[in-house]
Amino acid sequence: MRTDGDIKRDVEEELKYDPDVDSTDIGVAVKNGVVTLTGFVTSYSQKLQAETDAKRVSGVMAVANDIEVRLPSSDTRPDPEIARDVVAQLKFWLPFSHENIKTVVQNGWVTLEGEVEWNYQRTRAESAARGIKGVLGVSNLIGLAPRASPTEVKAKIEDALNRSAQLDASRIEVDANGSEVVLRGTVRSWAERDEAERAAWLAPGVTNVDNRITIAN
Repeated sequence: MRTDGDIKRDVEEELKYDPDVDSTDIGVAVKNGVVTLTGFVTSYSQKLQAETDAKRVSGVMAVANDIEVRLPSSDTRPDPEIARDVVAQLKFWLPFSHENIKTVVQNGWVTLEGEVEWNYQRTRAESAARGIKGVLGVSNLIGLAPRASPTEVKAKIEDALNRSAQLDASRIEVDANGSEVVLRGTVRSWAERDEAERAAWLAPGVTNVDNRITIAN
């Protein structure tokens, strides 16, 4: 079993190792395997990447991301400019569904609303907004419209789990109730847990994934 000190050291090293994150002003605290990130970075994408880095470390049970985004003065932009750029990116990345998405920007924070059929459209819209200069954060309120039966959803997710080289599918149980999916079981790392959830979200018609998979310590 890994100690909190071991985890803290490895998270700090992982942050330093990532060229996409300036870890100079990031603080790391660990208690009972739960990592808390504090401090500040100069972009929203760095804040999210720091969280991803922490989740990769063995022994991490959960991450509380309290990092603050402090934009350089050169990156601060008016909300209308940010909104126009978000809309342009949505048109580029989602040419057939962007019209179903509404963008609201307030004080640099982007809120995405509307409804799409596939979760990849929802996540792609959020990714498009994250990369816009001047964005401090993104709230993804886009809904999903289910168009598949629970039996189809369950079968497609189980097939995807079995195909994944990163997972031991025999240790994961899938339940589908309408368009909502519940994942249960035990995996070896946070990365495996995330991979199982990613596979579930890729199934057509899924509107919610309740990930109850635990991590063996």
